[in-house]
Amino acid sequence: MYIQQNPNPYGRRVGDCAVRAISIALNQDWFLTYWGMCLEGAYLGNMPDGNEVWGSYLEKHGFVREDLPNKCPACYTVRDFAADHRAGVYVLGTQKHAVCVIDGNYVDAWDSGDEVPVYVWRKE
Repeated sequence: MYIQQNPNPYGRRVGDCAVRAISIALNQDWFLTYWGMCLEGAYLGNMPDGNEVWGSYLEKHGFVREDLPNKCPACYTVRDFAADHRAGVYVLGTQKHAVCVIDGNYVDAWDSGDEVPVYVWRKE
């Protein structure tokens, strides 16, 4: 099920999807997440929204990267993933987006349920 939530303090929905998804997954303030990712990016010599950066940031907060189920990789959507994962906290990366899944619900500023995840981070 889709739950609309946008932790961006200005209500923006473009360019900060990794910050929004991670903020929701960690249940922390958008600014804390943003600055934490900036510091991680500086440490790694990369931009804060780079996959390497937010992956490292998630790892430091107790997440592990997992393989996606091998069900029709081109058609397995965020909505499908959420329906298959009724417990736990996840951050999914698609080709151009990041979204949080919590206990079977995908939580985002817009309905990204039709996006196709490429990788997933799970909270241990």
